[in-house]
Amino acid sequence: MGDFWVFGYGSLMWKPGFAHVETARARLYGYRRALCIRSHIHRGTPQHPGLVLGLDRGGSCLGLAFRVPGDLADEALAYLRARELVTHVYLERRLPLRLGDGRSVEAVVYVADRLHGQYAGALPAERAAEIVAQASGQSGPNVDYVTSTVDHLRKMGIRDHWLESVAAMIGGSDETCA
Repeated sequence: MGDFWVFGYGSLMWKPGFAHVETARARLYGYRRALCIRSHIHRGTPQHPGLVLGLDRGGSCLGLAFRVPGDLADEALAYLRARELVTHVYLERRLPLRLGDGRSVEAVVYVADRLHGQYAGALPAERAAEIVAQASGQSGPNVDYVTSTVDHLRKMGIRDHWLESVAAMIGGSDETCA
C-alpha cells in the first residue's frame, strides 16, 4: 500500500494519534458532522447514554486530512481501527475529499452505521442539548465533550453552527459558541 489519506472531523483533527507527513484542510461531500452516536461508556451510561460525533449522510463536512506514508500504513490503520471500530458503530470507507488547495484525494473515513443500535439519528439541536446535558460517563460529562469540541473547531477556524447552537443551549460560553 502506498501513501494514503485519513479524514478527521472531530478529535482526530487535534489528536490524530498516528504518524503522518502532511496535513491539509479538507471537505467531505455527502456527509455532515453530527451528534448522532449514543455513547454508553465514555460520555454516558446504558441507562443515560450521551451523544458523540459521527459522520451522517447529507451536506458536507469541513475537517482535516492527514497523509500517511505507505511504510506506516499497517501501523496507522491498526491504530485507527482500534480507536474507531471498538463497538462497530462506525463503518470504514474510502471516500473522495477535496483538499483546501483544490486537490482531490481518496481518504479513509469513518462514517456512522445507521443500522447500529448506537445510531441516534438526526436530532434537533434542542433534543441533542437535552441528552448531552444529562449524560456523563467514564471520560466525564457529555457537556464537556461538546463544548471542548466546539472550542477546538473554532480555534482551527472551522464553524459548525448546529454544534455551536447545541453548545450554547447547554451553557457553553459566549466566547466559545458565539
